Amino acid sequence: MHEGSYFTYIVASQSRTLYIGVTSNLLKRVYQHKWKEFEGFASRYNCDRLVWFERSQEVITAIAREKQLKGWRREKKIALIETTNPTWADLSREWYEVEPNDYKRALDRMDS
Repeated sequence: MHEGSYFTYIVASQSRTLYIGVTSNLLKRVYQHKWKEFEGFASRYNCDRLVWFERSQEVITAIAREKQLKGWRREKKIALIETTNPTWADLSREWYEVEPNDYKRALDRMDS
């Protein structure tokens, strides 16, 4: 098995719809969620704010954690998020030069 960094993560919408995933490149994957580069659940429900993540050294561990979290009741997932991120802040907010919502607001102002 290839060793490196793997991440189990949770992105949420403003209304707190949750999406759980696994990636080897968290920066790129969150960017893809923010810009809705792929159709699917996360895109459809606007799950674009990183609210929790965990790093693993092996992909099998990250995948097992993803499956575990997906099996949890919603209340338990919320409790997990709120142990480290009680305000549900976007943990990736400072990672990119431009946030999609900021970009959209700027374009809207130009059109007005």
